[in-house]
Amino acid sequence: MKKAMRDASQFPRFSNNEMDSRHQRVSALIEENNLDAIIFFGFGAFATDIYWLTDWPGGRESYVIFQRDSDPVVITQLFNHVPMARVLSVIKDVRWAGANTANTVSHFIRDCKLKEQRIGLVGQIPYRHYLLYAESHPEITFTDVSSPFRMMRTLKQPEEINRLKKASQLTDKSIKAIAEGLREGMREDQIPLLIESAYLEEGGYAGIHFMSSMPMNDPDFPVPAQFHSNRKLQRGDCLITEISGAWWGYSGQIHRTFSLGNPTKEWIKLHDVAVEGFHAIENTIKDGATTADVEEAADIIHERGYTILDDLLHGVSQTPPIIQTKATKRHENPDITFKENMAITIQPNVMTIDEKMGLQFGETVIVTKNGCERLNAYPRKWIICCG
Repeated sequence: MKKAMRDASQFPRFSNNEMDSRHQRVSALIEENNLDAIIFFGFGAFATDIYWLTDWPGGRESYVIFQRDSDPVVITQLFNHVPMARVLSVIKDVRWAGANTANTVSHFIRDCKLKEQRIGLVGQIPYRHYLLYAESHPEITFTDVSSPFRMMRTLKQPEEINRLKKASQLTDKSIKAIAEGLREGMREDQIPLLIESAYLEEGGYAGIHFMSSMPMNDPDFPVPAQFHSNRKLQRGDCLITEISGAWWGYSGQIHRTFSLGNPTKEWIKLHDVAVEGFHAIENTIKDGATTADVEEAADIIHERGYTILDDLLHGVSQTPPIIQTKATKRHENPDITFKENMAITIQPNVMTIDEKMGLQFGETVIVTKNGCERLNAYPRKWIICCG
């Protein structure tokens, strides 16, 4: 008797050509690094690498294994996640990971036909899992290929860019909802209801909504906060934000500041520097520009007497490049060259040196041959609310 299965076409899908292209690039990575296989790991809904490889958003913990001379395999938890994986995954060999995921994957490795005795690893594989693989297969060299895989993924194909455009449209709607719904007396932790409703009615979901409210004449926090207080908004407040709307694995991002009443001179000056810094960076980026070029352009923020706290710029979903200014550099990242069809978020979080006052301004753009393409339509401005 044939098992009843849901219709995959009822869900957003990438084309066969798109998925075939991704798998071909993985095969090329295997060849370039002289590997027998690559083992990818991810966990949670829309686990980025798992979703990119399968067109299925992922489960509790999942592995995808690509081999040189065999069809790829999905091994996943939980047992009740397997039926949906079999509907959506373009990789048709979907297996339950059993009572112990690591043991199941280790047995799979044992049964692989290896020639080079080299397996690549991608993702945050749990430490206990890795120890089991290494101890059970001492003849195999395991090597991390996360970096070349992620750099390969920084170049977005047209279908991915369309997803980013959809997510950015939803993000614009969330900004509009805040502008229309923010009011005196509202608790800070009620604002997400405005934001998320704009996504849910169109089948989207919240990526992040970091926010901080404060009196403009008595600022007390320099960056949009990850957790929201029960503080009630008052006339003379501002709300600094970092907001991402998401649609089927792809997130937009926008940063705007709102106020209940006109901004003060100090806040106008701060906002003007953030906008100036954003444009200096945006005008620098094009195919062939480097992150070092961006760092030079961003010095304008320090020249104006301010600094930054958050990353200056990052690839979508926190992919490379991720940089700060020269004066605030926290990571030892190699200089990266921007290429056409990279998707990046420019987000200078300009703040005072004493860290009492700050805001974030920016949005996600696509790198082109000659500059940056906007994905957001919402005006680049400070937003005064009437509530």
